[in-house]
Amino acid sequence: MAEQRVVAGPDIEALAERLDHAWETATTIPPLTESVGPLSPADAYAIQTRWSEMRARRGERTVGRKIGLTSRAMQEQMGVFEPDYGNLWASRYFPVIRGRAEVPAQLFIQPRLEGELAFLIGRPLAGPGVTLQAVLAATEAVALAVEIVDSRIEDWRIKLADTIADNASFGGFVVGSWNRSLREADLRTIGMLVHHNGRPAVEGIGAAALGHPARAVAWLANKLGEFGVRLEPGDIVLSGSLARAIPAQAGDLFVVEMFGQPPLTVRFV
Repeated sequence: MAEQRVVAGPDIEALAERLDHAWETATTIPPLTESVGPLSPADAYAIQTRWSEMRARRGERTVGRKIGLTSRAMQEQMGVFEPDYGNLWASRYFPVIRGRAEVPAQLFIQPRLEGELAFLIGRPLAGPGVTLQAVLAATEAVALAVEIVDSRIEDWRIKLADTIADNASFGGFVVGSWNRSLREADLRTIGMLVHHNGRPAVEGIGAAALGHPARAVAWLANKLGEFGVRLEPGDIVLSGSLARAIPAQAGDLFVVEMFGQPPLTVRFV
């Protein structure tokens, strides 16, 4: 009988530690899909989960989830073709004071800014079978938000498994004023304009996030359901970028505007 060869899977612990060290030291590493070889999405989510568990042991809190790569523009920019998700860590939440948030630029490696919508979950959402309508019914409020995406992977040379493992390229986030009336708005057609250092930089629309931002949240709830996890009351969910991401550096000033909402100003200091 021919001897069967056992192929070992990726070292989840070691890869999570590699990403954690890059996060703590603000340094980059080669793409995991190059240094380790092909990784399945399941492998990548296992690495992400292990990394989050490491941080939790050191006192980190997860306050919600972020959805990435929901817009065609972002998928083309990153060279991947399906969404992913990551954890929102409280240590990288930057509060808004009188409409303005200041973000320490030295925390990041190669940051980019995205304008998004944030959903505040009011009732549990557990997949499978979560619909756009179920998301809206379970949402407490919606807010204008900014996500700072950042990558521990050299030069953003990411494949889908790289960004999933890297906590969906999470860097930090800012959330504006929560607004219950936005639940009744047509979020597909709501427009967003981002100014960069006083000049219009990008325009976006709600439909860029999987056709409707709430549909992106439904995708997340159903994806989490595959792992036996649900969205809980109080969770913040970032719906995904409504337009392309803008590179950011110290001294940059961004103003994100949405019709009927107070502008949100973010300065990298």
